[in-house]
Amino acid sequence: MKKTLAWESLLTCSGCEISLLANGAALLDLLERFELLHFPLLMDRPHGEQTLPRTDVVLITGGCGSQEDLRTLQTLRDRCSLLVAVGTCATHGGIPALRNLWHRERVLDTIFAPDPGPEQEVPPLLDRVLALDEHVPVDVAIPGCPPRPETLLHLLEALDRDLPPRLPEKSVCDTCPAIRGSGGKKTIGRFLDNLAQEPGQEHGLTCLLEQGQLCMGPVTAAGCAHDGRPACIRARVPCRGCFGPVHRQDNQMLAMMNGLISRGVDRKDLGDRKAMLRFSGSHGLLRPQAARKER
Repeated sequence: MKKTLAWESLLTCSGCEISLLANGAALLDLLERFELLHFPLLMDRPHGEQTLPRTDVVLITGGCGSQEDLRTLQTLRDRCSLLVAVGTCATHGGIPALRNLWHRERVLDTIFAPDPGPEQEVPPLLDRVLALDEHVPVDVAIPGCPPRPETLLHLLEALDRDLPPRLPEKSVCDTCPAIRGSGGKKTIGRFLDNLAQEPGQEHGLTCLLEQGQLCMGPVTAAGCAHDGRPACIRARVPCRGCFGPVHRQDNQMLAMMNGLISRGVDRKDLGDRKAMLRFSGSHGLLRPQAARKER
């Protein structure tokens, strides 16, 4: 008997959905094994989330940024046996959780000022952007901004066979072929251009941290690799941490600062440290900053 499956998108850019579609015909062949109840990406809506019948699996992309998002999440959780958080926005807040640095009123004033606001009714914002597991139990979490197409295909195959999907267990550094060992610089510079390959080696690249760049690879979950090399490193660009922490409850900022300070880097050189949480600012890690007192 086919499993019933639903997909819903909350506060998301649809990058995860595009990654799923990149599987092409292989995706359509695999979806034939499921009974699709709700999948706006691929079908007209026979059900909205409010009329969705009991279903086996629900996959949700995006975090919760509004009361409407939260109601949808709670409704879907009540009506499914297995809930899967897909993408870093769903698992750790993603880029939208940068809003958590400011109070809701300031966000609205900044976006809509000097106008009073949109003329049509807009769902009220929550005080902060939440990852899915901050309000409901999540059974499976698949990080990535976005997850790779083959990862999403593997996820559906595992769900069809009642198998646990393979999840990242290593860091980006653990899968990176960059050349290490020189000790490198003790300062962190601003990234302005693609970084240097090791002289005389076609694919040899000196560790970006050792080149004095803030590469988040040591504290970021693997999973972005293509052809055996992490995606950003292939382009000689420092990892920005888009797959979230290696372990689900880690704090990327604290872990990265501890690693850099242990290498002899002066923390004053780190600039905007909260930017280390640009993809994982939910779970209370990013909070409104106190207003500075004027002198």
